[in-house]
Amino acid sequence: MRPPDIARSTKEERYEYIKENFRCKNHCESCGLCKVYGGKEPLLVYEKYIEGEEDFFEITQRYR
Repeated sequence: MRPPDIARSTKEERYEYIKENFRCKNHCESCGLCKVYGGKEPLLVYEKYIEGEEDFFEITQRYR
């Protein structure tokens, strides 16, 4: 599922997208989400996206 477009979504929709798609699975060996984002919580990493200030894919590119 693609992330909601900033222009056509609400802050709540963007928050729910990040919360649901990047939640901790409590199994670090098989997940690796923490490593991808340098130990940062995805809700903090994508805070500017959630606020509608920066595109999801621009933020993602910084962590590749």
